[in-house]
Amino acid sequence: YQLFQSEKEKSLRSEALAHEAQLRMLRYQLNPHFLFNTLNAISTLILVQSTDQANNMVTRLSKFLRYSLEHDPLDKVDLAHEISSLRLYLDIEKVRFEERLRLGFDISEDAQRGLVPSMLLQPLVENSIKHAISRSEDGGTIWISAQVNDKKQLCITVADDGPGSVNHPESVGVGMKNIRDRLREIYGVNHELVLAVR
Repeated sequence: YQLFQSEKEKSLRSEALAHEAQLRMLRYQLNPHFLFNTLNAISTLILVQSTDQANNMVTRLSKFLRYSLEHDPLDKVDLAHEISSLRLYLDIEKVRFEERLRLGFDISEDAQRGLVPSMLLQPLVENSIKHAISRSEDGGTIWISAQVNDKKQLCITVADDGPGSVNHPESVGVGMKNIRDRLREIYGVNHELVLAVR
């Protein structure tokens, strides 16, 4: 019996470690295109001698990367904290897209206190930038809203006014797959991720 219990405990520990390793792997797959584009934008700013703007961009990139590395994938942060890190990312993208990237935020006070997995929203916003802003000459608007519903559930929406992906909304890239996998690993069936093209 004791041997059986010991083996069972080892098995449970192994499962827990595998679960944690899976989450860490998903969490640290920061899109290399974002880093590549940002470094190119900084290089361009240096070439045209916009040193203040380049320095501001490096500072924001540094803060954003620090945030992404400091928080364990198992950590949950309040939404206000997550939004402040998302703004660092968006400040970097604003240098690239300027007035073509327009933003709208509608986060209720009680939603700001809700807990979410760290770095949850950045891949969603990056997807909007890829499929909406960069594809349109006039750019577009990204809206981020969050409310707590009657069932005390945190409901977050990331929307844009772009043309949408040419593929079915379910068939999206690595970032979106990572979000889906992370939510499933952390919450099991107690979450819902809905992707839609209007």
